Amino acid sequence: MVAHQSSLPRLPVPNLAQTLQKYLKVVRPLVDDIAFQKTKQLVEEFGKPGGLGESLQSKLQSRAQERQNWLDDWWLHMAYLDYRDSVVIHVSPGIVCPPQDFNGKQEQLQFAAKLVAGVLDYKVQIDDQSVPIDKLRTRPLCMDQYYKLFSACRLPGEQRDQVVVYGPDCGVRPRHIVVVHNNQFFSLDVYDNNWKPLSPDLIHAQLQRVVCQSKHPSVPVGILTTENRDTWGMVYNQALKKDKTNKLSLEAINRSIFMLCLDQETVREKDRWTSMGHQLMHGGGSQHNSGNRWFDKTLQFTVGTDGAVGIVYEHSAAEGPPIIALLDHMLDYCSQSPAVKETSVHPKEPERLLFSLNNSVLEAIDNAKKSLDMQVRDLDLHLVTFKTYGKDFPKSQRLSPDSYIQIAMQLAYYEVNKVACATYESGSTRMFHLGRTDTIRSASVESLKFCQAMQDSSIQPSEKVALLRRAVEGHKRYAQETVSGQGIDRHLLGLKLIAVEAGLDVPDLFEDSTYEQAVHFKLSTSQVPSKYDSLLCFGPVVPDGYGICYNPAEDHLNFCISAFNRSRETDTVKLATALNQSLLDMQELLQTQAKL
Repeated sequence: MVAHQSSLPRLPVPNLAQTLQKYLKVVRPLVDDIAFQKTKQLVEEFGKPGGLGESLQSKLQSRAQERQNWLDDWWLHMAYLDYRDSVVIHVSPGIVCPPQDFNGKQEQLQFAAKLVAGVLDYKVQIDDQSVPIDKLRTRPLCMDQYYKLFSACRLPGEQRDQVVVYGPDCGVRPRHIVVVHNNQFFSLDVYDNNWKPLSPDLIHAQLQRVVCQSKHPSVPVGILTTENRDTWGMVYNQALKKDKTNKLSLEAINRSIFMLCLDQETVREKDRWTSMGHQLMHGGGSQHNSGNRWFDKTLQFTVGTDGAVGIVYEHSAAEGPPIIALLDHMLDYCSQSPAVKETSVHPKEPERLLFSLNNSVLEAIDNAKKSLDMQVRDLDLHLVTFKTYGKDFPKSQRLSPDSYIQIAMQLAYYEVNKVACATYESGSTRMFHLGRTDTIRSASVESLKFCQAMQDSSIQPSEKVALLRRAVEGHKRYAQETVSGQGIDRHLLGLKLIAVEAGLDVPDLFEDSTYEQAVHFKLSTSQVPSKYDSLLCFGPVVPDGYGICYNPAEDHLNFCISAFNRSRETDTVKLATALNQSLLDMQELLQTQAKL
């Protein structure tokens, strides 16, 4: 699995002139003529021979020669560990799996036992380095993220968090998971004396004991992990950790291989899928399952008595693909493994993890409840399936399905707002050693021309088709450049950060209102495909924006659309309706033209 790691190329520093030229192109549809002329002058000044841009580019190239990946630690800190708002909604995605139908508590526990066994089965492949190497066409991708999924946890700090991974090379290899039920935490050993994972039958026996020992809800200590990071860091380091009992429990949680959350049933709304989306993103609030979590844990698997199943993951370790690879394996295992049976063998008794809570911690828990409930009320979430066609249709038109869907989202946003907006699509840079992501910018001059044409009845369908194809092809080309290390966003960020690191003023280019608008992503999007009808959910990245994740199947498309209720500019149902219409209009346009 890692044989190829050392041979992977390093993340390149793109050519400065190329980045500046592309920057002007991508901001053109976002700003008016006056703002654009000002930006053009700033770009020319920044990029002139012997100017500030060349000096910073040289410093960035030196950094790239000295490090395995010039962006890696900057990005980890800036995007994740220095972020001070709650990780819930803002950072940690939830993944909704196909719902189950449990007939009572026992079926919930039997499924949960299979799920745990399936995840451990995947971990064996990680430990053996036998997971197939991901590839982009024929190019092998960096597999580093796979090693940061298990026995990992984010630790809160004041001003900056840290991430710990208790890998195979750490002193004492973790052999336990943590199960949380009714807000109470238990450590379960899941390996026998020969380091072979326990069978689903033995895991089930332990889960039954956990449920017997936690029949009533306890104080929701886990809800502290939903707090502002500075607030939680203060409670964690100055109150909780100083008590010996708490310290042992915290260490057991941090070191655990992963966490299993056995959830209680929640009030079912009409739209079950959207209700599950809420459960996976935040637990439903302080009166539901939000205290039955530890949001700092890299991997949490949830199984509710109501059949809601999914994953919550702390984002600093990995992007979606490694998590989905794990999820697909886990669901394959659950569907193929035999029924769980009662066993006469007695595995090691689960160990309850105790917390000693003084008045200041109890007050912090009450405050965390109030904060979280405000966040829950503010989240506008809509999970929807477009059933008319799936990715097979754009393929039949020789169009990239991802680029096609992105242009449909541009059309939907334009239909509602009558303007283009800065749009982020996550593009993987795992072709390079320790690569994470760069921005695929979906709003372009070409996409705007297509959106405007669709509103104009005087333009012939044949011309609209040509504009659509141009927009889709332009997006596809930009996406290919981005995953090949030629994106502009991380490069511009690097130039800005290297200036700050050198003690210089932030260059005028980055103080420009155009740059502020260009990085104010009102559409933050990501394609996360799975072989199952699973759907990753995440929140918007700006107060007046949307988060959109999609999983395209052959004959249908799954979307999760999020926004904040406090914003008067957003409405997920309205955008979902416009997206549905855009997809229908684009199909009709292409099919009508094909008949002529």
